[in-house]
Amino acid sequence: MFAGTAGLLKKAQRRLWMKYALRGVGGSDNHARLDMAYRMEDPWNMDSAMERTRFEATNRVIEQAFGRVGSVLEIGCGEGHQTEYLARLSDEQYGLDVSAHAVARAQARLPRAHFAAADLFHQPWGEQRHRFDLVTACEVLYYLSDPAATVARMRHLGRNGLVTFFAPACGRIGPHVEDIPGVRKDWIHHGATAWLIAWWRDD
Repeated sequence: MFAGTAGLLKKAQRRLWMKYALRGVGGSDNHARLDMAYRMEDPWNMDSAMERTRFEATNRVIEQAFGRVGSVLEIGCGEGHQTEYLARLSDEQYGLDVSAHAVARAQARLPRAHFAAADLFHQPWGEQRHRFDLVTACEVLYYLSDPAATVARMRHLGRNGLVTFFAPACGRIGPHVEDIPGVRKDWIHHGATAWLIAWWRDD
């Protein structure tokens, strides 16, 4: 009984905090607000069955489409929850997040991975074309003011690319994904929640 009550209280606390922290965040590159969200640990509830479903489905697509990859650059790595899954099928992991709070927790979670508190246009690991075998942006594009520029940057830095986003964002984000030559798409489902997953090769 007490455990159930504590869980409900934590859920309510997270919901109220995120409603406050994410005010004005969508499509705005509001790095300060995104960093504010991470003053609470796991603000997006990434350690949930729903998110684990998404992580596992994403890994299946990566394995089927690309096999094991040498290096992966994860945009919006947060606290490293999905990085742990990407580490199962890659030799080197690089993670970016605009939140220093999140990056510190990610580094503690995966000490051997490389993390930086930066956006994609200021990442510290080299500018050469196809620097990484795979670049991912999972649940990130709808926070950005210029998704097209981000996708173009992903395609420059990565031999292969993959994005996921919540189904209601298809109207805004979908056209930018459709413009990628040879892009492939599928759906991930967990109960009534759906995400579009899209991936491509640029090598």
